[in-house]
Amino acid sequence: MWHYHPDLLATPVPRYTSFPTAAEFGDQVGPRDMESALDSVGADQSISLYLHVPYCHEICWYCGCNTGAANRTSRVAAYLIRLGEEIDLVAARLGGRGRVTRIAWGGGSPNAIAPEDFDALMDRIAHAFRCDDPVVSIEVDPRGFDWNWAAALKRNRVGRVSLGVQTFAPHVQAAIGRIQPIEDIACVVGKLRAANVSSINFDLMYGLPGQSIADLDATLDEAIAMHPDRLAVFGYAHVPHLLPRQRRIDESALPDAATRFEQARMAHAKLVGAGYQAIGFDHFAKPGDEIARAARAGMLHRNFQGFTEDQSQVLIGLGASAISAFPGWLLQNEKNAGRYHLRVGNGAFATARGLRRSAQDRGIGTAIEQLLCRGRADLSALTGTREIRDRLAPFEQRGLVAWDGNRLSITDGLPYTRAIAATLDPYRAHSAVRFSNAV
Repeated sequence: MWHYHPDLLATPVPRYTSFPTAAEFGDQVGPRDMESALDSVGADQSISLYLHVPYCHEICWYCGCNTGAANRTSRVAAYLIRLGEEIDLVAARLGGRGRVTRIAWGGGSPNAIAPEDFDALMDRIAHAFRCDDPVVSIEVDPRGFDWNWAAALKRNRVGRVSLGVQTFAPHVQAAIGRIQPIEDIACVVGKLRAANVSSINFDLMYGLPGQSIADLDATLDEAIAMHPDRLAVFGYAHVPHLLPRQRRIDESALPDAATRFEQARMAHAKLVGAGYQAIGFDHFAKPGDEIARAARAGMLHRNFQGFTEDQSQVLIGLGASAISAFPGWLLQNEKNAGRYHLRVGNGAFATARGLRRSAQDRGIGTAIEQLLCRGRADLSALTGTREIRDRLAPFEQRGLVAWDGNRLSITDGLPYTRAIAATLDPYRAHSAVRFSNAV
């Protein structure tokens, strides 16, 4: 049962794809930190790579990604040269240490580049790093996906693809600047299956302008009929103070908080009823999918791509704005493409923001990840548990959490997971950063 307690959802909170969150990043770190972080990688340690392509053929109004229009061939070509050079920089610093077990492409829209450029960069990775038969995934904009791209995915043994679907309702698509008929999505799914892609994910959204509960219900029906292996159902984060492109969205048409909650509740019930396993609080997967098996085994994790079965403790981000995660560091590249070009072109790492994680940060991060991924966490190692208990009292009084000594469990509070996790976050009490809705 999902019970609506608006007072517990009144404060916007982070999505906690890292801890500390990007809101705490500062300029106290730089290229030397990246050097130290790479030097800390063990000889046989598992490594995940993330490559960021900050370009799209069309810019959607809702999008929170670091991306721009791919309307100048020379600009995209120059960026890809620098991305290749950064691959070589990182590989040279590692000196053969570490094993690449995962490669993820995101953006933007990676298929905004030419398939041949994708081939070339994948080949460069294979020659630069020790690759241990890596799992390869990519985010795709269905509007720019053709048979040439399908062939490239097959050549490079891409096993997982995430499609930006968002909604099938035409009037909602128009309201967010993303027109893509349902027939186009179905055609892309067919191409992906023909390319031997074994796991297809649909990204869907609720809380969109003009989107009714009936609109979301119909979108879910249409999505289920295409049999995606995974679905991620996100609440739209309207933060026009941070993302000027969102000012094109009619704020008065956004669903209110109660409607957003009902949309999230209905999506969860619908997908579970259709046979999907709930993963965390906003992901769903067929029971045989690897992420579903990891969740059942207590091996689910969370990183900058969301919930994942990836067990690597080292994630190296490549490209403008990409974030790297090491046990002792969170390091983000220059967001500005020009400054990124200058750094890498001069043979230096592009690290510009981030932080060094203290032992306390790592402990809190582990507890938050456990809450988000498993619904329970042992807080014995944390300081300030009395204050955490006080902040959680309203949740406990409503039966949403329970304590067993210092072990905290989310009992009937799935939609409140992020708000519950935020009570462990000491940075939130002093931060003026505005986040998205808790649901």
